[in-house]
Amino acid sequence: KAGAHPGGVYVGVAPDQNFTYIVAVQPKMAFIVDIRRGNLLEHLMYKALIELSTDRADFLSRLFSKKRPAGVGPASTVNALFDAFDPIQTSDELYRLNLRAMRDQLVKRHGFGLSEDDLDQIESIYYNFYWEGPGLRYSSSPMGFGARGFSGSTFPSYEELMVQTDLKGNALSYLANEESFKFLKDFQERNLLVPVVGNFAGPKALRQVGQYIRDHGSTVTAFYVSNVEQYLFQDGLFDAFARNVVT
Repeated sequence: KAGAHPGGVYVGVAPDQNFTYIVAVQPKMAFIVDIRRGNLLEHLMYKALIELSTDRADFLSRLFSKKRPAGVGPASTVNALFDAFDPIQTSDELYRLNLRAMRDQLVKRHGFGLSEDDLDQIESIYYNFYWEGPGLRYSSSPMGFGARGFSGSTFPSYEELMVQTDLKGNALSYLANEESFKFLKDFQERNLLVPVVGNFAGPKALRQVGQYIRDHGSTVTAFYVSNVEQYLFQDGLFDAFARNVVT
């Protein structure tokens, strides 16, 4: 964060870890480019929930379909928030209400042209948060295997990621404090985070993002690629990706 240059454009990949990086570098716009349409749909789920939420506690209540606990508010630490939510049971009623609210937010308020299949996939994604709760992991099944063949239990949970600190003990996730969440909420409400379905090494997505950024007189100041380079190298596509980045 100390070396960040606010005001440029952020380009990233994958789901909500980008929120923490966006809060840190404070860009004026962000594009999340991912080859999976499901990633776009998950970002739309997050967009709806963040826009509908008044604060961090309200967001966690909606994200996990849990009743908001008493005694938490804007001044609560992120650890206190999760400590308060952890023992609360999920609610079928809240789950259904939140699904309806998300659908209305995306389709009626924003007018996004989502198909019934898209909406079903958003529901499927959201169900995992309802079912697993704050313990949701990249691969939650103890017998499942995810990136690089590690079993699900080796991946940090959503809660563990949100309460993670730097070496000085400072909490820095997008739920670390109310200020960070408010920045993200304003960012979403102004439609400044744009999820894009595209291949990093393909002929269109990154180049079109680059063209849009140039047309609006700006530059990319942060680019988060996760472990995509691993796949680009193994598939012999890194040169094509590099040529896209030049644009």
